Amino acid sequence: MQILPLKANVIMSSILGMGNPLLDISAVVDKTMLEKYSLKANDAILYEKEDIFEDLKANYTVEYIAGGATQNSIRVAQWILKDDKSAAYFGCVGEDADGEILAKVASESGVAVAYQKSKEVPTGRCAVLITDQNRSLVTKLDAANKFIVDHLDVSENWDMVEKAKIFYSAGFFITVSPDSMLKVAKHASESTDKKFCVNLSAPFICEFFKDALAGVLEYADVVIGNETEAETFAKVNGIEGTRAEVAKAIAALPYKGNAAKSRTVIITQGADSVIVVEKGVVSEMPVIKLDKEKIVDTNGAGDAFVGGLLAQLAKGAEIKKAIECGLWAAAQILQVSGVKCDPSINYSA
Repeated sequence: MQILPLKANVIMSSILGMGNPLLDISAVVDKTMLEKYSLKANDAILYEKEDIFEDLKANYTVEYIAGGATQNSIRVAQWILKDDKSAAYFGCVGEDADGEILAKVASESGVAVAYQKSKEVPTGRCAVLITDQNRSLVTKLDAANKFIVDHLDVSENWDMVEKAKIFYSAGFFITVSPDSMLKVAKHASESTDKKFCVNLSAPFICEFFKDALAGVLEYADVVIGNETEAETFAKVNGIEGTRAEVAKAIAALPYKGNAAKSRTVIITQGADSVIVVEKGVVSEMPVIKLDKEKIVDTNGAGDAFVGGLLAQLAKGAEIKKAIECGLWAAAQILQVSGVKCDPSINYSA
């Protein structure tokens, strides 16, 4: 494993993400494609075979997009903050053309990228299957699965951790390096002005990685999920009640962070209002309604929501102001294919 620190002075990024960098292979497909691979609309699974990627390229018009949930969110946060290297990102890619594409796209967007590189396996990919404006994600991690906590011990990289104020990982990363998530989460817990944010990401994370997720949640200052993930988390953990009650229960789980802080929980519900639990109080916020004909697909909308949220948290905004920015970012990404950030579009609160 090759660890590549940034060859520059210490980067003063206010946001640091760790996750699975992936090259998205996206296509509009018919529902028989979902049935063929036993998928549901808006599904997210891990996959080890090559057949679905070959099938997509052979039978559909595909688009290649730089992706990976956390990397998407970090790119969106950087897009909103504007100042070069406001956001940084750790992940593992292969020593191949796909890895070079990912690094180029992220770097050109202003993100400070510090990848590990694997000689053993290629850069990870994600088949994005679009049906009726919904998306199903089929991920083959490959190099993304090779990230190790040693990357954080490189002095240049740990300097980036120490300088950051907001940390974020999608739950998908818990299948790769929960030790890395915990190391950074514990670091954030030592300070009153740092926040560790985590996303439930997919029902299978809540179900099959229950114990690892529970360990990370103990240090999480902000927990994000959608309605399906929240419902699965509740079922697996024996929590009963409405979604709002589930969100409140997640907020009340054991917390090992700084005693001066408390856990905030945010549950999105598609076109319905966002549930927020802050300091034990439940509230809801309306989403931005778009005409159906304006929506290209939902791929990356949740990632964009997180990116907008992180950008405002890094600026010290209150949680509801941060959510408003997240909803704005999600609305922008719903109107394009994948996570494409138009530099001519600016967010104004």
